[in-house]
Amino acid sequence: MNQRLQHLAQWLKEQNHCFALLTSTANVFYLTNFYTNPHERLVGLLVFSEEEPFLVCPGMEVSQARDAGWKGEIIGYSDSDNPWELIHISLKKRNIKEAESIAVEKEQLSYKRAEEVIKRYPNASLHSLETKMNELRLIKDKKEITVLSAAAKLADFGVKRGVQALKEGVTEMEVVAAVEYALKKKGVREMSFSTMVLFGEKSGQPHGHPGDRKLTEGDFVLFDLGVRLDGYCSDITRTVVYKKINEKQKEIYELVLKAQLETLEICKPGIRIGDLDTTARTIITNGGYDKCFPHRIGHGLGIDVHEYPSMNSKNDGVLQEGMVFTIEPGIYLPDLGGVRIEDDLFITKDGCQVFTHYPKNLQIVT
Repeated sequence: MNQRLQHLAQWLKEQNHCFALLTSTANVFYLTNFYTNPHERLVGLLVFSEEEPFLVCPGMEVSQARDAGWKGEIIGYSDSDNPWELIHISLKKRNIKEAESIAVEKEQLSYKRAEEVIKRYPNASLHSLETKMNELRLIKDKKEITVLSAAAKLADFGVKRGVQALKEGVTEMEVVAAVEYALKKKGVREMSFSTMVLFGEKSGQPHGHPGDRKLTEGDFVLFDLGVRLDGYCSDITRTVVYKKINEKQKEIYELVLKAQLETLEICKPGIRIGDLDTTARTIITNGGYDKCFPHRIGHGLGIDVHEYPSMNSKNDGVLQEGMVFTIEPGIYLPDLGGVRIEDDLFITKDGCQVFTHYPKNLQIVT
């Protein structure tokens, strides 16, 4: 077993769980290096305190699991098979006929799949695995840092191509297409989330949807995008102005930039996570826009684009070396539009290193 599986197996032993069942794409990938989106089909990893773990996946993906480096048992099944029966048979071979305690991803496991487990082990209680998996995934190793840094560089490139595509009358979706086409040519197979390009008043929607809005002079243009590279995500936001700018736009841009830079300055081991949000929020509040910053300062980043921890003001956890997350303050005004500036970074021994490097100075695109 690899070190990650060994840590989980030891935890199962300490907690007296019979076994762990993992079905989320992210956690299966983290423990096996096998990344797949099975749609409605089951992909699962079963881990034990003493026995060797085994993987279950559609038969057509067995070779991909092997190519990813999984050397343990694989139960491959066809669309006419019941994978839960095959899992039960394999568990019986390990002399697991009864189970009192099973660790599962309660936030991921569907009710239907939970029923399948309880049907076969009616005396078992299901216990949450999320906290342990969050703990394991929180601190990134050198390989993960290398991949996340490379993914961030591609996100920088995506923003650059998006800015280059701006011209009078172009639509938001046309710019989205230009960004994603350029990244596909770079070898990017998948974005880490739906690319966001918002013009003018639509940039005032923190999670707006690109459409046929055409670019005009004086518009804010908000880019929020990221790529998935070797299983890991990037996430960048930049805001520019097209051709001309007014004083209100300058004011909110410089305020958001100040909040972002000053928050980055305090990112180092031992700092309370909630203080990052408070730092940015205080600056924006003192600038007169306290009700215009409706979201947290950031989120963990890794296999999932949004993962543990949530960087909100009430989080009493502390920053640790190896953590990777975003810092992304924003101000949003319904009629004028909005500004968000987001970077990916990781905590070093005595500070932080920012992964995303596309310029943050106020940019007026002509």
